[in-house]
Amino acid sequence: MAKQKSEWFDWIKALAVAFLLAFIIRMFFFAPIVVDGPSMLPTLQDKDQMIVNKFIYQIKEPDRFDIVVFHASTQRDFIKRIIGLPGEHVAYENNVLYINGKAVEEPFITKQNGLHQQQTNDFILEHLPGEYGRIPEGYVLVLGDNRRNSTDSRMLGVVPMDEIVGKTNLIYWPLDRLQIVGE
Repeated sequence: MAKQKSEWFDWIKALAVAFLLAFIIRMFFFAPIVVDGPSMLPTLQDKDQMIVNKFIYQIKEPDRFDIVVFHASTQRDFIKRIIGLPGEHVAYENNVLYINGKAVEEPFITKQNGLHQQQTNDFILEHLPGEYGRIPEGYVLVLGDNRRNSTDSRMLGVVPMDEIVGKTNLIYWPLDRLQIVGE
């Protein structure tokens, strides 16, 4: 009888440790997210399931063209691509991205063709919400890949780094879309 109680207690301890580890990993390191909507087409499709790396920006700064998840509101997270970094001036003219006055190629846009060839309406940073001359420290400018159908920094303004949940680039479901995405 004592041996049976000891066995149950061992199982309960093992399960408790497993649940605690799962909680810690999900809370602080990795979390699943489901793409909701067409704003990142064709890179990401509606209902793609991805893993968010929550700790990456604790050890390194974000890079241009990282795909990130951020809190757009208290109820909603968005997935977009970082286009502008702190201290930079961003502008679009004739479908060309300019960072600090220099043209920057967007490989994920130039690879697209046909229906998904993206047009980006002209804008300058000063005309976006916040009317900044340069992206402030601690903020980034984000855009969806599907520029015709994306709620992004053009409407929301620049995004505070402390609202970024993490970087995502691994699609794990559906299996036929299993891949690492990036540029």
